[in-house]
Amino acid sequence: MTGPVPRPQSLLLSFLGDEVLGRGVCVYTGSVIEVFRRAGVGEQATRSTIARMVGRGLLSRRREGRRTYVGLTERSEAILRDGEQRIWKTGAVNRDWDGTWTLLGFSLPESWQRQRHDLRSQLTWAGFGALFSGLWIAPGEADVSGIVAELGLEAHVKVFRARADTGTDVAEMIDDTWDLPELAARYQDFRASWQPYASGGAGPAAEDALALRLRLTAEWLQVIRSDPRLPLPHLPADWPAAGAEQTFRTVHAVLEAPARDAARRLIETIPAT
Repeated sequence: MTGPVPRPQSLLLSFLGDEVLGRGVCVYTGSVIEVFRRAGVGEQATRSTIARMVGRGLLSRRREGRRTYVGLTERSEAILRDGEQRIWKTGAVNRDWDGTWTLLGFSLPESWQRQRHDLRSQLTWAGFGALFSGLWIAPGEADVSGIVAELGLEAHVKVFRARADTGTDVAEMIDDTWDLPELAARYQDFRASWQPYASGGAGPAAEDALALRLRLTAEWLQVIRSDPRLPLPHLPADWPAAGAEQTFRTVHAVLEAPARDAARRLIETIPAT
């Protein structure tokens, strides 16, 4: 098994994306507990994570006899669809950037420390970097209307689309705005951790493959969600995203068949209603 286990919520979202999304089912909580045990997460941590996600509207819960099952909500399905898009369609490497940037400026009262912190956190999650203290940028067309509305900051935020003027050193601007060494290190660490599984060989036992695939997907999502998909032509020549992505896809393919076999035996579901 690779390094530290990802947070239980990250694992649970990956589990739901693999085993529930698009299948119209709810999954028995005992199955979740067993799979998570194999991935290195204790029963109490798994139960607490399920309870918190139910409380936050990320899971629905129903009982059938003495068993409890959980399923997706509209909110969690949207999150999982976005993750699916990022993994299998958008990808980690931005080779098709059209030269546009989304610029977001904001001005908040000095006393609004919490709102400022929340906005900055959400913008970072959405792929923005701070060009200046009140001016944030992201490559391409980034839709932040939901973030701004949720925080109630419509009157304090302005969003524009723009292109860099001739003479602007875009690579230097990117280097000033984002922590490129940290982003690169995340890709390098991921590849180093998972490359040993890429060769396949005899392959892990099915139950181990299921736990490994769960951790693989959760870790990869953590890496790519921290990456704003900066335009490849303006990144260092040895940018490691493509190599890390190839490692992810190769290991996922190695684990897929035995993981599916284990899932059929270990995971109990019922039709969602």
